[in-house]
Formats: sequence, C-alpha cells, structure tokens
Amino acid sequence: MSITVPLKNMSFEEKIQAMELLWDDLCHSSDSIESPPWHKDILIDRELALNDHDDEFIDWETAKNNIKKKIE
Repeated sequence: MSITVPLKNMSFEEKIQAMELLWDDLCHSSDSIESPPWHKDILIDRELALNDHDDEFIDWETAKNNIKKKIE
C-alpha cells in the first residue's frame, strides 16, 4: 500500500493533527501489534540490572537534563 501525503504543503498544525490521527488509530489496534522478541530480552536485562542494583529509575526531568548535558 502506498499513500502519498503532500507534507511540504501541510502546515505545522496539519502535520501534528495527521500524526495524532495515526497514533490514535495505532493505539486502538495495539492488541494486534506484536513486539519483536528482542524487546522482551531488553526488558529482562533491565529488570535484572535493577534487581542487582546495577541500575536505577530516575524521574523524567532528571533524564532530560542528563541528555541535555551530554549533547552540549
């Protein structure tokens, strides 16, 4: 299936609205979307790291600040 969308002719607001429509549709059909097996592997690794105290949760603001510091 090929869909042609005139992105260059769309305003910023129209592009955001189109993305929201796509995400909304994907959310309603999420039961039929299967995650690849490597997702489970990563989640298991992260859970083990948390249990072994090799990793920790941080709040979103701290995470964003850490990312900003790394790219500056």
